[in-house]
Amino acid sequence: MKPVRILACTSLVTLLTACVGEAPDDAAMSSLAMESSSLISSSSAPTAASSTPSVDSSSSSSLPASSAATSSSVVSSSSAAPVPSATPVAMNTNRWYVLANRANGLAFDIAEVSEEAGAALTQWNRTDGENQQFRFVDSGDNYYRMVARHSGLALDLYEFLTDEGADIVQWEDLDGENQQFHILDLGNGYHQLSNRLSNKVLAPEFNSDVAGTRITQYTRSAELAQQWQLIDFAAYTPAPTPNPDTGNPGECGAGTAKARVTGQPGNYQMNGRNFGDDYSGAIIAALGELSSGRTQQERVTIMASGDVGDTRINLQSNTIFEVCGTINTTPNNRGAITIWGSRTENVSIPYLKMTGNPAFAILIADTHNLHLGQIDLRLSGGAGIRFDNRGTTTNVTIDSIYVEGTSGHGVETWNVDGLDIGTVVARDTGYAGLLLNNSRNANIGTVDGINTGVGTGYATLRFANTNGRVNNQYPTNIYVDKLISRGGGRGLFCVSQSGGVEINNIDLANNGNNSALIENCYNVTINSGTVNGGGEFRISARSEFDNSRDLTFTNLNVSNTSVRESPCADNSNWVNLTVTGGNRNICD
Repeated sequence: MKPVRILACTSLVTLLTACVGEAPDDAAMSSLAMESSSLISSSSAPTAASSTPSVDSSSSSSLPASSAATSSSVVSSSSAAPVPSATPVAMNTNRWYVLANRANGLAFDIAEVSEEAGAALTQWNRTDGENQQFRFVDSGDNYYRMVARHSGLALDLYEFLTDEGADIVQWEDLDGENQQFHILDLGNGYHQLSNRLSNKVLAPEFNSDVAGTRITQYTRSAELAQQWQLIDFAAYTPAPTPNPDTGNPGECGAGTAKARVTGQPGNYQMNGRNFGDDYSGAIIAALGELSSGRTQQERVTIMASGDVGDTRINLQSNTIFEVCGTINTTPNNRGAITIWGSRTENVSIPYLKMTGNPAFAILIADTHNLHLGQIDLRLSGGAGIRFDNRGTTTNVTIDSIYVEGTSGHGVETWNVDGLDIGTVVARDTGYAGLLLNNSRNANIGTVDGINTGVGTGYATLRFANTNGRVNNQYPTNIYVDKLISRGGGRGLFCVSQSGGVEINNIDLANNGNNSALIENCYNVTINSGTVNGGGEFRISARSEFDNSRDLTFTNLNVSNTSVRESPCADNSNWVNLTVTGGNRNICD
């Protein structure tokens, strides 16, 4: 199956007939010749419109040779600058990356989010969708395949064509040379992607800055359109060996369930018993099927989708509760909690999808050995997940959480000791994306927020209320690999005698009040990152608490905003700080 492209009508005579279906007259020919001559001899990149690729299994058309040749002549003539030196680099194969073009800021994008083999690689406005996320898979000798997250397919030089202008599509990962790329480090924060078979690099067709333009290949040059920023987006965690009967996800519904809810409105079934329209009644009955006083986990599987109103689903110890359908909540009172667990142990929710506006989608208190797997909360109010401050919760593992549309926090912890989080993705939450209060001993992969806490003092990632304090000290015990924040209130906020934090990398842009605010916090380290626009990066302190101290910031590039340390922290360390387009007021 070949990708079909609608040819963009250009002023070049070689394509006019293909575009409009007829040959030009003599006057048009003369005009076209002048335009073509001017275009090809120009020293700047052209602005010709490009095609918008799509997939059509009924067609086998491909780009005419004249189009590829024209593309080659235009692009290769646009710059006389020397080819930059570059070195193939080793890539982290356990990360998902977004690839943004240096010339236009557009990102790699599989057209129309297609999961089909043969779908075209294009450039599009950055959305951070899974069709814009790619993982590097090692092929040896510093060559890598680039695998799309949404489809699991690898970028592929279509039909092994080595010509300039050839198609780049996604295809089954066969580890062929046409799927292998050197990642060439240019030493300026950008990379070129060189195909092993063709020895050519990826760039938008005609160096176009139009969203939807296909990505193709050209001979290496100094063109900015051939340079890509590799944005470290999220952690890739290899799937563990599935064992659904022990709470390890596997495929939803694959485990041995003591009770199973199936059907649809009017015919909900629990182990063959008909519950009519009573979806919540079927769920409560399913939980009632589990053995009383059980010492091993038993499973309830909810295959059906439905509305639970304001019913509270209480989870007892040694329970696996998985939802393969979607639970909707339409509570009649403001205090409705959809899923509740208190004074329990060995509870697992390997899968959950929820919509609606619960007071809390999940509320946990005084619970031990809790596993939350793939949690998807697309809400229209209320709050996401809260670990309450009644008692101490220990040994919590969270694989992946997506939360959007809350009026409160996305994920909030109180009194959690031992927290392991893979990924938290927060979109349009009313307050914080992830908020840790008075919790300790946490390992967090990626926190990714867009428009979290708009118009508030909350942040994509916030530490508060003595978070990280252990025996009145602040040893490093809160580890975060990656923080990404766009828009919203703040990107990072550490406040009220919290600390013991080490963040490997931050990527903050256009946050509101502050890109980051470190206020009365102790032993905070940020190893690297970028800040672009938004409110200032601020170190501060209130008089009622001890001054901020033991702060280390390394390899930070701050642009279009300021860095301010006031009052001076006790023992602040700034190493390799670059500030452009803003003020630098630090105590170094």
